[in-house]
Amino acid sequence: MARGRGVRWSHLLALACALLLLPAQVMAGAKETLAALAPSGLVLVMDENGKELVAQNADEPFVPASVAKMVTSWLALEVLGADYRFETRFFLDGNRVLYVRGGGDPFLISEELAQLASALVAAIGKEPLSGIVLDASYYPEDIRIPGIEQTDQAYDARNSALAVNFNTVHAVRKGRTVQSAEQQTPITPLAVIQFLARGSQGRGRISLTQDPAMGLRYAGELVAAFIERAGGSVQGRISTGPVPKSLAPVYVHRQSRTLSTILAGLLHDSNNYIANQVFLEIGAQRLGGPVSLDKSLEVANGILAKHGLDRSIRLEEGSGISRGNRFTARGLAQLLRLFEPQATLLRQCDGAQFKTGTFSGVSTLAGYANTSKHGRVRFVIALRSNDGAMRFRLLNAIRSEL
Repeated sequence: MARGRGVRWSHLLALACALLLLPAQVMAGAKETLAALAPSGLVLVMDENGKELVAQNADEPFVPASVAKMVTSWLALEVLGADYRFETRFFLDGNRVLYVRGGGDPFLISEELAQLASALVAAIGKEPLSGIVLDASYYPEDIRIPGIEQTDQAYDARNSALAVNFNTVHAVRKGRTVQSAEQQTPITPLAVIQFLARGSQGRGRISLTQDPAMGLRYAGELVAAFIERAGGSVQGRISTGPVPKSLAPVYVHRQSRTLSTILAGLLHDSNNYIANQVFLEIGAQRLGGPVSLDKSLEVANGILAKHGLDRSIRLEEGSGISRGNRFTARGLAQLLRLFEPQATLLRQCDGAQFKTGTFSGVSTLAGYANTSKHGRVRFVIALRSNDGAMRFRLLNAIRSEL
């Protein structure tokens, strides 16, 4: 009888050892698969309890590229709140000169301007305006974002307190004729001149921000065009200057999109201009206007420090366009834990929610995934290559083998 008990206990012990060893064997297999796919790649996977399931080259700092937009989004939600709305203020003096004070709204696109103009005309009446004065002092004229170069490319659009359609013109050129490429967007004199000077034949998009005054002028022309569409008129000139201190707003336009809606679009479409408009607002809201990159970095670093992330997440700006941004995998995985309540803002595909980042020589991917054996995990992938597809091969291996 004693022998029988001993046999049974030995069988139970063997079974217990097998059960204990099984997850390790599974993880060993996953590690081998990931190492074979990308031996020099950075891969970190954590389960919901923070246990590291895979940690390959996880201590090496990496350039996050647009994965940095997740950090900006989390910071913005912490400081501004999901329901925050950017504002643009309008003032009218006794001579019916309209003053427009920009508030850094990143989504003053044509559809928004149409709503704005209708409400503005309802507030000030249809009598002709004798001029428009644009006040963009909320942003310094010399503001520069690391990584944004001075080129004609639309993706290099300069950040601004008062910009429309992301500081770009989308038009169609046929010979010397220029028309808007968008039914909802009126063509303006400056848009025609600049597209003739820099746009190619056919459909295209140009940036207007090599000269900040040019982007501001276009904003004024487009506001005037939408006022006329709404039944008003502008008879005077468009100029720039401060709003007189004696004037009170006659209309305050609050962006129709909440911050959470803007961030969802940002995390899907990865617009660098929008990301840094949001990032600059973080500093101004906490430390007062005008905006500055230094203010936003101070606020961001303070919040990161509260969570022990100031040394593992280093930002130079908010979009990821700067190669000076540096993250560690463990730092980003910790931020993913904090960001998880907002994970629905991320792109979703087949049980995974993620953000990609791409530079020449940099391919990153981070987010959340459902795995077959460990449930929902947080993952960080960073490759020093241009093989963007490999990121998703690694993710598929994580999902199927963990």
